[in-house]
Amino acid sequence: MISIYQLKPRFQNLLRPLVQRLYDNGTTANQITVLAGVVSLLVGLLIAGFARHLWLFALIPLWMIVRMALNAIDGMLAREFGQQSRLGAYLNELCDVIADSALILPFALIPDVSLAPVLLVTLLAVFSEYAGVLGPMVGAS
Repeated sequence: MISIYQLKPRFQNLLRPLVQRLYDNGTTANQITVLAGVVSLLVGLLIAGFARHLWLFALIPLWMIVRMALNAIDGMLAREFGQQSRLGAYLNELCDVIADSALILPFALIPDVSLAPVLLVTLLAVFSEYAGVLGPMVGAS
């Protein structure tokens, strides 16, 4: 059986030519991070605006696959091309919180779905991102 940890290097190897082209064209890791956050926000707003059309919710898993690739690309650009920065680390977490929230909250607009569980899941997603940011900071003090 193949684990996710075995798939990650293969996935990154598939993305490596694209990452090289992006770097050659002057694209930065932070630009990719912001792009992923902004498009996630737009997808969430589109779905929220037309939530009565339940088929639109199928956009979420499709976008999540693209977002996963963008997250890998921004990480590869940062690590492999010396673009790591404190701003980039915070920007990455902030955009993840915005993206997660934008993609979860529209579920509250589905008829007969209670707002409380959707808000709880959103808060848990936010807290998990903050734990990722604060964990290393707490350990460093």
